[in-house]
Parts: sequence; C-alpha cells; structure tokens
Amino acid sequence: LCCREQPIFSTRAHVFQIDPATKRNWIPASKHALTVSYFYDATRNVYRIISVGGTKAIINSTITPNMTFTKTSQKFGQWADSRANTVYGLGFASEQHLSQFAEKFQEVKEAARLAREKSQDKTELTNPALSITSHQVLPSPLISSNGPGEDKLFRSQSADVEISTEKERLKKMLSEGSVSEVQWEAEFFSLQDNNNKLVAALHEANANVDQWKKQLAAYQEETETLRQRVAELESQGAHDSSSENNKEELSQTLEELELLIKAKDEEIQMLKSQKCGRWEAEGEREETLQKLQELEARNAELERRLHLAEQTLAETLAEREKIQNEVTKVAEIMDVKIFELSEIRQGLAKLVES
Repeated sequence: LCCREQPIFSTRAHVFQIDPATKRNWIPASKHALTVSYFYDATRNVYRIISVGGTKAIINSTITPNMTFTKTSQKFGQWADSRANTVYGLGFASEQHLSQFAEKFQEVKEAARLAREKSQDKTELTNPALSITSHQVLPSPLISSNGPGEDKLFRSQSADVEISTEKERLKKMLSEGSVSEVQWEAEFFSLQDNNNKLVAALHEANANVDQWKKQLAAYQEETETLRQRVAELESQGAHDSSSENNKEELSQTLEELELLIKAKDEEIQMLKSQKCGRWEAEGEREETLQKLQELEARNAELERRLHLAEQTLAETLAEREKIQNEVTKVAEIMDVKIFELSEIRQGLAKLVES
C-alpha cells in the first residue's frame, strides 16, 4: 500500500456500516473516530477510500463513477459500495468536515470517470474488433484490474441488467438505512448535548457548593462573634441594672442635696438679715461671720457635689442609651444572618436531594 498508493486527502470521522441482517440499522465500526483517507493507486489508476482501525481495514472501498455520496444530515454522510455489498456511513465533528469530504468524493469520482474513459479509449484503439455498433455490444465500465499484465474484463448486456437490479436493491437499502440513521443520529446528538449540559451543570453545582461552604463558614464565624458580642452586652446589661440602682441612689442623694442647699440658702438669707440688725457685741458679730463663711464653703461643696452627680447621671444615661442601640443593631444583624444561613442550608439541602 505504501509503495503503490499515496494519500491525497485525510480526515477523521466515526465510521459505521449498515447491518447486513436488517439493512436498516447502523453498526459502529469503532468506539472512537478514525482516520479516513483517499488513496490513489498510480499502477492500477484507481481511487480508494481506506480507514484502518488497529490492524484491521474498516473501510476499503474502490470509487467508481456510479457511486454517490449522500449527505443525510449536517454532520453525517453515506455511500453504497456494491462490490463490498454494504453501505458506509461517516459521522463528522462539524458540517465543514462533511462538506470537504463530499467535495473530495465528487472530485475523485470525476477523476475515476475520466480514468475509465481513457482506459476504454486505449482498449478500443488496441482492439478494433470491439468498435462495432453500440446496439450490438455495449461497452461497460472497468470492473477490476489486478495488475498491468492481466486481461481487462468487460460486462455484457446481461451483466448490465444484473448490475441495474443490484443498484435498485442498494438504493432501496440506502433509503431504508437513511431513515434509521437520521433517527439514530438525532438521538446520538441529543444524548451528547444532554451529557454536555449535565457536565456543565455538575461543574457549576460543585463551584456553587464550594462557594456556599465558604460563605456558610464565614456566616457561622460571624454568627459566633455576634453571639459573643450579645453575651457581653447581656452581661453589660446586667451591670447596667446595678447601674440603675446606683442611678436611683444618686437621684435620691441629689434631691437630698438640693433640699439641703435650699435650707442653707434660707439660713444664709436669715443670717444676712440678722447682719443688718443690731449686734450687741463685737464677739457675736465675728462668730456670726465665721459661721456664715463656713456655711458658704459648705454650700459651695454641696453645689460641687451636685454638679458631679448631675454629670455622672448624664453620662450614665448616655452610656445606657448607647448600649441599648448596640444591642438593637446586633439583634437586627443576627436576624439577617440567621435568615441568610437558613436560605443557604435550604439551598444545600435541595442540591443534595438533586
């Protein structure tokens, strides 16, 4: 093969043969796509389609002018080989590969026709006795030529009738096989598309699961942090309850101080009024002035304590309001996170069920 024949075109396709028993179903020649090539035998001047799977020739079809390559779909084509008594089918990866193969088939078929006519012309020139009228003996295409030194065989008129019958049988077989092939091919590509969609969905689901797991871990960590924060705020709230008691005590003390300040102010006013009166002795005046100074100092101390108590009360109220706002905000955040966590769990449950 390597010495006499040279490949002129090669492609890859899934190879099928018609079922010899039913003449309707396709039988795959291999599990994978094979290399299908056009070969030209310069010695015999013939063209062949050859495909080898392992050590076995899956296709060995000599192309004749009577052959026809039929496109039965966008990616599938077939032709009948009467010598091999079968129909070959090729499934291509794309419509472009099918078109290239069909165009090359037409070119090779035309080359085979020209080669046959040239061979017939040479035969008629070599043997003039064969140039009688066409209604007596009809010259037929060359059936086989096994070597340069062998005789060339021609068909008789009765052989033409047999070959015409064989052609009709092959055409019928081809049409029956086309229906089954179209159904099979549609089912094949449908299963292939479904498989691709399932693979893509599986990859997407795996990616989503990984993302959801990471998000779930982040939410769980954030929830744990929020729970710790709530515990701290609750403990702070318990502390605030004691602060509430302190606040009541401060309020009571504040009221007492206000009453005391009011009484001292009245006493000061009374002493001031007495100052305008008659003092019988200088010693009594000095004692009264000293007492007045002591009362004023004590009054200033009470006012200072009152101011501190008011400031402490204001700070306590502000801190309590701030803590209440934080507790409310954290509670709202926890509600949102718990809701998102429940949705993620539901999504994971649905994914596991699917």
